Amino acid sequence: MKQTRKTAIAIGVIVLVGALLATAILTTNGDAEESHTEAPSHAEDIVALTPQQIDAAGIATAKAVSATIGTVLRFPGEIKLNEDRTAHVVPRVAGVAESVSADLGQSVRKGQVLAVISSPELAELRSSALAANQRLDLARLTLDREKKLWESRISAEQDYLQARQAWHEARIAAQTASAKLAALGANGTDGPLNRYVLRAPLDGTVVQKHVAQGEAVKEDANVFMLSDLTTVWAEVVIAAQDLEAVRPGTTVTVSSSASATSAEGKVSYVSALLGTETRTATARVVLPNPQLAWRPGLFVNVTMARGERQVPVAVAADAVRTVDGKAIVYVRVPQGFRAQPVTVGITDGRLVEVVAGLAPGAVYATAGSFVLKAEQGKADAGHDD
Repeated sequence: MKQTRKTAIAIGVIVLVGALLATAILTTNGDAEESHTEAPSHAEDIVALTPQQIDAAGIATAKAVSATIGTVLRFPGEIKLNEDRTAHVVPRVAGVAESVSADLGQSVRKGQVLAVISSPELAELRSSALAANQRLDLARLTLDREKKLWESRISAEQDYLQARQAWHEARIAAQTASAKLAALGANGTDGPLNRYVLRAPLDGTVVQKHVAQGEAVKEDANVFMLSDLTTVWAEVVIAAQDLEAVRPGTTVTVSSSASATSAEGKVSYVSALLGTETRTATARVVLPNPQLAWRPGLFVNVTMARGERQVPVAVAADAVRTVDGKAIVYVRVPQGFRAQPVTVGITDGRLVEVVAGLAPGAVYATAGSFVLKAEQGKADAGHDD
């Protein structure tokens, strides 16, 4: 009886131990499966390429190292005409265009004939000036005669005084008529009295033309606009928080948004007022334009250095790509390259600070990194399918 009881106890212990072992095994397997599920696979972040494929794609590499990066302010801008060297040409007398010798886009010299206008008003002014000069000549002769007669006691002093008064009045009338012609730039006759020659006020290029032969023009019509394009203005939009850093005389770099053209210039003017709607100020940079590469209307980017800072990790600016709204640097691995998310900091357009995500000395893709982004996109598309 005692033997049977001992046997039953032993069997119970064995069953209990077996149950505990089974529970432990199941728990371990479950933890392993759960751990595998939580550890995401990074295989999709790898762009697999052989060394031969890397060379064929022109992918270059560099090491992430510490560097000195200049802090840079960037502003949008637009190329404008140099208003100090731009002239709106108006005839100042009404008439009809007899001939037009200047064409749109033509380079002209100061004093060159742009158009010839036939003006009845100018004919009347010139006729009045000629008559005034003739009356002045007659008044001078009369004054000389009366003076001699008075000095010889042949005529009364009153006659002499009246002649001198008439001469003064004639001289004023002649000067007034001449001043009217001078204000119109029509002192010379240049042929018929009604002929008005419109000349270029400065060396420049015809950028606007609003007159044709036979067309009637008003005295205040803007028939031509000339501008000296050898210098232009870059008008820059400055946010209120950056105004303290921008001062007249500050050196900036102006870069074309449409090409690789760039040039250095100095800020010549900063607006004292902010725009009522934009709350920004306007600054102006004068740029030499001997090759006429800076065309008015061209959008530009203006950068200005604002000190330097040493950073522990920096990469080339063209190495940072954006994937799904995140900054990515492609790091070299044995299989090819891995898309490494990073947090970036300051940049000077040439180098970018990496605040987190990349260790010093890591080898990354520089030139040709766009190829890796394209390859990763293909792999992601295939994975989704």
